Order: sequence, then structure tokens, then C-alpha cells
Amino acid sequence: MEKTQYSVPNISCGHCVMAIKRELSELEGVSAVKGDATLKSVVVEWEAPATDEKIKNTLKKINYPATD
Repeated sequence: MEKTQYSVPNISCGHCVMAIKRELSELEGVSAVKGDATLKSVVVEWEAPATDEKIKNTLKKINYPATD
């Protein structure tokens, strides 16, 4: 299982975190999503068939792109 932290500058409130959790949790292989609006970050626990690329693409699609 992988655990990756993403920096997401567009997070501004708890509602943003909830939207991200809802979308990422729908990806097959994602087992946990934790977000922090203060730190503007999201930690995702995942395994195949989820991939880093799929997670980043989903974040971008919902207007919360992760920065490198």
C-alpha cells in the first residue's frame, strides 16, 4: 500500500476537503483520504489499480490540481 501527500493550493475550507475526499474515495484502490485546509494538503492511502497519475488527474478534473 502506498501513502502519498499532495500539496493542493486551491483548498480553502473544509468543504473543499470534503469534495476531494468524496471524489478520490470513488477511485478503485483508494482506501483513505485525509485533507487539511490549513496546510492545503491531502494524504491518500492507495494500492493498485489506483495510481499516482489517476489520483493527480482526478484532482485536476475537480479543479484541485496537486502541485509538485
